[in-house]
Amino acid sequence: LPRVNIHELGVAPPKPRWLAYLRFSRRVHIWLEQHSTAKMIIHSHERTQDHHITTFHGPPFAQIRSFPFWKRCSLRSKVNLWLENRELCSPQVQTIVPNSMSIRQQLKLYYPSISKQLSMPIVPGVGNNIMQRQPHAIPAKGGVIGFVGKEWKRKGLIMAIDIMSELVKQRPDVHFIVAGCDPKEIEPLFKHVLFQFTLLGNIDTSDFYQQLDILLHPAKNEPFGMVITEALSAGVPAVISDACGAASEITPQRGSCLDLTSPVETWADELHRWLNKKKFHVQYQYSWRNTSHAYIQLYKELKV
Repeated sequence: LPRVNIHELGVAPPKPRWLAYLRFSRRVHIWLEQHSTAKMIIHSHERTQDHHITTFHGPPFAQIRSFPFWKRCSLRSKVNLWLENRELCSPQVQTIVPNSMSIRQQLKLYYPSISKQLSMPIVPGVGNNIMQRQPHAIPAKGGVIGFVGKEWKRKGLIMAIDIMSELVKQRPDVHFIVAGCDPKEIEPLFKHVLFQFTLLGNIDTSDFYQQLDILLHPAKNEPFGMVITEALSAGVPAVISDACGAASEITPQRGSCLDLTSPVETWADELHRWLNKKKFHVQYQYSWRNTSHAYIQLYKELKV
């Protein structure tokens, strides 16, 4: 990329993750001691120690405090709690940016002392390589529903299969396409289903969404959910759970956000309702340029 200088800090084993965090943080600190200037703004996306602004992408590790004692007493837990506290509460930290409103609420709950540093969420952008779904008539008994997610248990694949098993009663020719999961791992889940399905495995999803009529994402816990905004940007509506951070991007014109505890019949009815719409096309555009401009505004407010 033009005008972007990359400084490599060596290679380290990725696991255990807490030790990788420590190593990376130490290398960043040493590099900054040698190269930082008075006017340098340091923006981190990791568990570092010298930043002025940090972006927080996932649920706070501090939620482990509510777990049983035996899950909290390991070295891993203690180091991760220390790293997270240092990332959020160090005196030089001026701004903490959550990537969704749900993450912001969790940060306020577990770290009330950082309320003044917490900004409003800045959502991730979507690349310009996503191919567009062309508006078309959907067969009365058919339609194509998509699911994406390597971490399929957390992202709700089992519930999605139950929803599809209900939807097929109304639309016997409906087709379910799954991407991102290892087909050999999830194939047993489809052993007795009555609907058509395709397991694509780990693919480049830039041209995946154009094949869909709806993205189904009943995730149990999703800090944001990039697949949701990628689908929206391709013109595909999304029916998602209220456990997704990207629920903030769903409007009645873009999809539906349902309570995770809603019965599968409710989910199936909502899919059926969307499939009955006439040649719909979702409008959504939020690029990485939008994201970068939001951060530039924050940079201007920093005191370095």
